[in-house]
Amino acid sequence: MPTGSYPEKAAMLTPSAVTNAKPRAKPYKLADERGLFLLVRSNGSRWWRFKYRRPGTHKENLLSLGVYPDVSLRKARERRDEARRLLADGIDPGDKRKAEQAAGAETFEAIAREWFAKYSPNWAPGHSSKIIRRLELDVFPWIGGKPIVSITAPDVLTVLRRIESRGVIETAYRAKTNIGQVMRYAIATGRANLDPTPSLRGALAPSPSGTMPRSPTPTALANCCAPSTLTRVTTSRARPCYSRRWYSCDPASCGMPSGRK
Repeated sequence: MPTGSYPEKAAMLTPSAVTNAKPRAKPYKLADERGLFLLVRSNGSRWWRFKYRRPGTHKENLLSLGVYPDVSLRKARERRDEARRLLADGIDPGDKRKAEQAAGAETFEAIAREWFAKYSPNWAPGHSSKIIRRLELDVFPWIGGKPIVSITAPDVLTVLRRIESRGVIETAYRAKTNIGQVMRYAIATGRANLDPTPSLRGALAPSPSGTMPRSPTPTALANCCAPSTLTRVTTSRARPCYSRRWYSCDPASCGMPSGRK
């Protein structure tokens, strides 16, 4: 049986033929139909490929459809058919994949982890571990894979409602704060246009104590902000809180308003 850079002339592949394809001294190809073939490498790996011509230029191109056995023959055919449907609409499946991969680099989770890596070294270990755990458990599973530029207030509210339904209202408020911090960091770095969290004011049930989560403590401020004067004040409820001169604080790192004095 000939080897080389062209698929072998044979009938449509069968699952057993794919399973029994053995490596040779040089890579070889087993053809299926309509551009699909299996590339068998000399190290034994088996890769699905789809050969097609680009719309417009008609230049030949290859699209990877996955690795066997993770991608079965049936699944590879489904992916080939999906690519052919795109071609019928004048869309290059290779270009579409590249665009999706580029957008994937700016998902909420990717930017949130970037934000966390930038600022967490200045936080107390316990504080940083709570934040990343909150994001990983309560936020990333639901909006982590979305392009950050597409995240809307309803998307965030859905996340917060899930937390709220467990009865941990303060955790929902803290998650909202963290999401807002990530969104503002994305805006500052040119990857988002809007922070949807302010529009959710009043959308969550009040915390059981009837108050919002406490203001940052001096320790939290010291961990995320540049040194400045902390002033102990008393609210109308006679409970201590802390205020400061905000201009030395990076709002992207702690979510506090900038420009205030």
